Amino acid sequence: MANEHTAIRLIVGLGNPGDKYTGTRHNAGFRFADELVHRHGETFRQHARIRSELTRVEIAGERCHVLKPLTMMNRSGQAIAAVANYYTIPPEAILVAHDDLDLPPGTVRVKRGGGHGGHNGLRSTLSALSSREFQRLRIGIGHPGHADDVVAYVISRPSPDDRRAIDAAVDEAVDAMTLIFEGAVDKAIQRLHSR
Repeated sequence: MANEHTAIRLIVGLGNPGDKYTGTRHNAGFRFADELVHRHGETFRQHARIRSELTRVEIAGERCHVLKPLTMMNRSGQAIAAVANYYTIPPEAILVAHDDLDLPPGTVRVKRGGGHGGHNGLRSTLSALSSREFQRLRIGIGHPGHADDVVAYVISRPSPDDRRAIDAAVDEAVDAMTLIFEGAVDKAIQRLHSR
């Protein structure tokens, strides 16, 4: 992402809508989007046509759309593509924040491109954008230890210790957005990847 960085014009937080999923591991992307929007003094507005919440924030003097698809996770790409098409935003100018089983709680990684790694939200996004080149903010949630336990694990709430670690990682990631929007991408990545 560092040298090939494209200015971000759309930030997406992935999650599942509804009280049943609030605070679950799978909603780490929503948690990031909510904190980012709150920190910049904005609020989300419902957009029924695209089944999403959408707003704009200003980070380091740059305006950027922030999106939370309100479809279930496995159809989130539909809303992302709708917003990207409407505002003519190329995939490489999109940052998707999502939970990541392969990283321990408290860890955040930034990358560009790649596959879906079994994540239904990423799978839907790859399909809807017909591109792998969007940027990702991977928020670690840990792994339950066995593949058969993954579904129940991601839609459950983390332990208090894991919750604190995930919240701290989200806060760091929101802080890092200022560096990224200022063009100090390498510095932001170094800061996040040293967590």
